[in-house]
Amino acid sequence: MRRGSEPHFSVLYERYFNRIYTFIHLRVRNRADAEELTQEAFTAVFRSAEAYCGRSTPLAWIYGIAKNVAYNHLRRRRAHDVRVERAGPDAIHGSSPTWTCTPEDHLEMQRYIEAINDRLGSVTPWQAEVFVLRHVENLPIGEIAQRMQRSNDAIRSSLYRVKRLLVEAGNPDAAASLA
Repeated sequence: MRRGSEPHFSVLYERYFNRIYTFIHLRVRNRADAEELTQEAFTAVFRSAEAYCGRSTPLAWIYGIAKNVAYNHLRRRRAHDVRVERAGPDAIHGSSPTWTCTPEDHLEMQRYIEAINDRLGSVTPWQAEVFVLRHVENLPIGEIAQRMQRSNDAIRSSLYRVKRLLVEAGNPDAAASLA
């Protein structure tokens, strides 16, 4: 496994997945987060396998990586919660609630949402994930490229395509100006 053997890594993964998942779940107390973090931990194990020097059992080494992954997640979540708390309720809710819009505004918004959904149907799942990682999770392009196992140029191209689709959904005439 230290030489990057996928079959050996698969054996290790199958052998320890449930233990690591349970370990992480007990810390983050969220099933979806625990699943994602367990995958992240095993990805880190695979990437750093050649650094394993055998001073501890493989399970203890994997637990150490899983602990770091879980605690980093908890630190990020705590920092996010603090930022949201400092921003106050006005930053979250805004000053003009959406229920004060006119029926025409509401209809226009519904049409825009439908147009976005229609256009996003032509995007592959990985391209949609790239958009979320960049514009929701605010990850740098290099990190997204690593996670998605694609080149930086492929990530940029994907982001451009999704942005163009969103612009087209809001204003079909504006799409021509992007070309």
